[in-house]
Amino acid sequence: MQIIHEKTIYQLAFLPRIFPVNCYLVEEHDSLTLIDAALPFSSKGILQAAASIGKPIKRILLTHAHEDHVGALDAVKQASPELLVHISHRDAPLMAGDCTLAPDEPNTPIRGGVPKKLNTRADILLRDGDRIGSLLAVSAPGHTPGSMAYLDTRNNILIAGDAFQTRGGIAVSGKLKPWFPFPAMATWHKQTALDSARKLKDYHPSLLAVGHGRMLKQPDAAIGRAIAEAEAQLGIYT
Repeated sequence: MQIIHEKTIYQLAFLPRIFPVNCYLVEEHDSLTLIDAALPFSSKGILQAAASIGKPIKRILLTHAHEDHVGALDAVKQASPELLVHISHRDAPLMAGDCTLAPDEPNTPIRGGVPKKLNTRADILLRDGDRIGSLLAVSAPGHTPGSMAYLDTRNNILIAGDAFQTRGGIAVSGKLKPWFPFPAMATWHKQTALDSARKLKDYHPSLLAVGHGRMLKQPDAAIGRAIAEAEAQLGIYT
């Protein structure tokens, strides 16, 4: 595991040279917020990182319910049963393996590794605009129907889950990058993902932190290029 510290967040990067999977610790005044829970073996590293910072993890926020984002959730929750687990209202059923689409959603199967043996369930269901400590919940569907990003309102750092990737080159979810195709292969609906990418760009983040790949400082131009590539893929020219 590699730990990279930028202002109020710590990126915990697992298998960075093979199959990079990131989760994040966000530092509050008296506690930590864990965003995503990486892989099943990641619990030890997550707990050790929190101990090294010297503050307790008080809450877990999930960007979405794919297995590589909830892998250590049960173990972390077991270590601290008082933790409150947050996920979007829409993605909560995926935690139980329910991939049923809502009547108003595009009729495209939900892709990616939806958990089959996850015991933990959400304590708090989030909607667009909710506040959790210093973080603003921003609805960003596309990779899954209920994907969520989190904006640190103190410094405009955006933790975007799989709405973007930077491994293999920055890309909007659904835009395949040959050197790391897995996020694209696990994306539910490309047009919805593109719409969410445009929405997230409008926040003009000072730093973009994603589920797969390195963090990008001042990412506006890179995000713009990724959006243009996704538009071209879908035959949209502006």
